Amino acid sequence: MVKKNLTLLTDLYQLTMMQGYYQNNSTQTVVFEMFYRKNPSQNGFAIFAGLHQFIDYINNIVFDADSLEYLSSLNIFSSDFLEYLKNFKFTGDIYSIPEGTIIFPEEPLFRVIAPILEAQFIESTMLNIINHQSLIATKASRVISAADGDTVLEFGLRRAQGPDASLYGTRAAIIGGCVATSNVLAGKEFNVAVSGTQAHSWIMSFESELDAFRKYADLFPNKCLLLVDTYDTLNSGIP
Repeated sequence: MVKKNLTLLTDLYQLTMMQGYYQNNSTQTVVFEMFYRKNPSQNGFAIFAGLHQFIDYINNIVFDADSLEYLSSLNIFSSDFLEYLKNFKFTGDIYSIPEGTIIFPEEPLFRVIAPILEAQFIESTMLNIINHQSLIATKASRVISAADGDTVLEFGLRRAQGPDASLYGTRAAIIGGCVATSNVLAGKEFNVAVSGTQAHSWIMSFESELDAFRKYADLFPNKCLLLVDTYDTLNSGIP
């Protein structure tokens, strides 16, 4: 994937409020805290994730010429505000709990101390990144708890909502306790173990499951995980 400029990954009202603060000369320093009100699905806890990508986003905020041209085309923003955005950088302080921490409702996860224009601007992106990855890490942790000591792998690529969600969803699942992923790009980018089985089409291309299993084991004797649910998991695949 080509690395994208995520600066405009925000809600429009964050930018319109920024212009309002700018034109009103609002320079006060504010404190924003991120928390959540209740655990989903009757969970007893959640797992915090997403800090890595969020800090990367903060460090790479830039209103480039293409972004400013688009904002100008909306006919909402004043020329002096767009000029201000040319040199916009986040100058505040961010305090966060570490990724992988067990978290509970009503406790601060993030604290942002910054001039109000800056704190306002990063809010939507912070919620997008932290909410998604914490959700995936929490689900992974619950699956691992249910596995009761058995190894759990992450195979979420084909179900994720797009490339970015799959890549950072994999990372969140590893934070939640998965030991490997099927996502090859995530393995490369985050230096995590990759693993996998085979598709149902592989099994169905042989005369029997046993033939398919034997051939795969011959080809990959040290990396052999078998897909047992093609026909009948308990009465055929596993036996």
